[in-house]
Amino acid sequence: MENVDHILVVDDDREIRQMVADYLKKNGLRVSMAGDGREMHAVLETTAIDLIVLDVMMPGEDGLVLSRNLRASKHRSIPILMLTARDDETDRIIGLEMGADDYVVKPFSSRELLARIRAVMRRTREDDEDGNVAIGDLRIDGAAHRVFAAMDGSPAPVAIGPTEYRLLHFFMTHPERVYTRSQLLDHVWGGSVYVEERTVDVHIRRLRKTLEPHQLEHMVQTVRGAGYRFSASA
Repeated sequence: MENVDHILVVDDDREIRQMVADYLKKNGLRVSMAGDGREMHAVLETTAIDLIVLDVMMPGEDGLVLSRNLRASKHRSIPILMLTARDDETDRIIGLEMGADDYVVKPFSSRELLARIRAVMRRTREDDEDGNVAIGDLRIDGAAHRVFAAMDGSPAPVAIGPTEYRLLHFFMTHPERVYTRSQLLDHVWGGSVYVEERTVDVHIRRLRKTLEPHQLEHMVQTVRGAGYRFSASA
């Protein structure tokens, strides 16, 4: 069972989380469930989780708050797939801003949810297999899935989420080239997965915010009218 992905389903609706859990188990995944943030954290403290399916609309701490807190915690590298009942672009963008890696709008089909989970996990696994790369004061340890920044002559770990990691790794392995939003979607998210182009802008902002404490946000550059470029030069 060690090689089977373990999914944590967090939803205050018991019927929905049980339905999702049953379908994922039927398709070969391990599943744990939680009805709120407290139960979610209890599972994370005792169980190795590969991906979190997180509902937005929950009493108390909602999914947006929980996602933001996860990205600031030791569990920041766990991918988050957010469930939202509101098919509104602003709500989806906010979810991505708060740390989600992908989202599915309710009502959703179980097949769509499974496909999204597998797509996120596949992208994460592909990144884990990549080698090391270093540009300027940034270095990626591909085997350990970690990023380091040179600070006062010694490497400091960079707290980074899984999608920002994938974006940064692509940029660092293709420096000084300009990529459009559409090209970044194809290379980083995969051409077979439907993701809106504005998603790229959200994750670019998150990546810059991640690099800002290390004074390296200037490396992610906007090329007006063309797209984005990664460069060690200011």
